[in-house]
Amino acid sequence: MPKNKGKGGKNRRRGKNENEAEKRELIFKEEGQEYAQVTKMLGNGRLEALCFTDGMKRLCHIRGKLRKKVWINQGDVILLGLRDYQDKKADVILKYNAEEARNLKSYGEIPQSVKVNEMSTFVEDGMDGEIAFDYYSDEDDKEEDIDDLI
Repeated sequence: MPKNKGKGGKNRRRGKNENEAEKRELIFKEEGQEYAQVTKMLGNGRLEALCFTDGMKRLCHIRGKLRKKVWINQGDVILLGLRDYQDKKADVILKYNAEEARNLKSYGEIPQSVKVNEMSTFVEDGMDGEIAFDYYSDEDDKEEDIDDLI
């Protein structure tokens, strides 16, 4: 079997994704497009998103250009391409990073009530992690069982 004489494998040859650091121009929606926020990841390149203007939940398909290159998570702000023939389905065209989403919010493109790239936590609902547990040991339980048998 031949030895690997190179410096790394397949991932090294592909290179690193360094385009995140550079700034890109903010892309606004056009006719037939809509801003939305991801509500649920469904797998197989699909997700469920809530559109901002009409409040409709749509089943969205991540296009091949974004798939495995741009990772989309729950709570992300995305740009959807609406379908003429299917109103309940759409295609993900672009994912906005946190800074771009804040800029869209300041320009009034998306509502002010939208939380940009934040997962819902229990801290907001009043449950801040202070949960009290009672101490329970198995030793006390075993002794009682043995006493009952004798």
